[in-house]
Amino acid sequence: MAELKVKASGTTSDAPGAAVDSALRTLEAEAGGVAAISAAIRGALGQAFSKAVETIRNSRGRVIVSGMGKSGHIGRKIAATLASTGTPSFFVHPAEASHGDLGMIAADDVILALSWSGETAELKNLIDYSRRYKIPLIAVTAFGDSTLAKAADVSLELPPAREACPHNLAPTTSSLMQLALGDALAIALLESRGFTAIDFGLLHPAGKLGAMLKRVSDVMRTGKDLPISPLAARMSDAVMEMSAKGYGCVGIVDGGGRLVGIVTDGDLRRHMRPDLLHVPAAEIMTRNPKTIRPDALASEALELINSSKIQALMVVEADGKPIGILRVHDLLRVGVA
Repeated sequence: MAELKVKASGTTSDAPGAAVDSALRTLEAEAGGVAAISAAIRGALGQAFSKAVETIRNSRGRVIVSGMGKSGHIGRKIAATLASTGTPSFFVHPAEASHGDLGMIAADDVILALSWSGETAELKNLIDYSRRYKIPLIAVTAFGDSTLAKAADVSLELPPAREACPHNLAPTTSSLMQLALGDALAIALLESRGFTAIDFGLLHPAGKLGAMLKRVSDVMRTGKDLPISPLAARMSDAVMEMSAKGYGCVGIVDGGGRLVGIVTDGDLRRHMRPDLLHVPAAEIMTRNPKTIRPDALASEALELINSSKIQALMVVEADGKPIGILRVHDLLRVGVA
């Protein structure tokens, strides 16, 4: 037992360096695979890729992604990415497809089938179904002469690459290459459709991402909560309004109701003097304060608050009239900050 403990200890002392070396070899191998795709897509793969994008764009249905084993796991992620970026998509397991799930696939759909070898037996019935009902089939494979590639309307042929696995067996580099190509396909479709951050927000209403994609109008304080004083007001009135609303600032508006300045706690400290409360607010206010539109993203408001090193923003319409106030606390409340 003592000898075993000594060996285990010796192995542990060598492990950190060996683990780092292994990690670097893995990352270098996988980076090489992605680089190989970049090179290939500048040539023949690029032509097939453009055709795949066009095929999906012209489809009135969904993208049905399928694959077996590790290709299946990658396929699920590709389907999820497509769906979240404006291309309706879902995953169909090839084995389940042969037991009734082929009924999920409609004539207007496009099938995206992943198989590194292109000879995955479980895909046979899916391939036959696509050919029988003339459903466009896009293949992702490394072998252009494979059964899958020959049957497909569009074959996205990945360049050869060695797996990061030292035995060149476990799908590692090949899986990452499939994923990278799927991401490239999703983003190309997103850009071709003009899919915006607002569109993205409609599909991601929950969590941190959903909060970042809220509009300022969803978060701002309005109505009687809005701290406002007229341009002709004295500082005593402006301070009373600031204190009553509790935002640490008050917006100053002209006779037309347009925002012309703001008085903050910082302004009070910088201009502290015996007669401060008796002077016009116009003498103390900061002119041309930072503002934001009500239709701006909450993430944009957070960036402006952080870059300007302020605590609150007045929300104004196009005519310059304030309609709300947004504090960093409000962004915290909804999970943006």
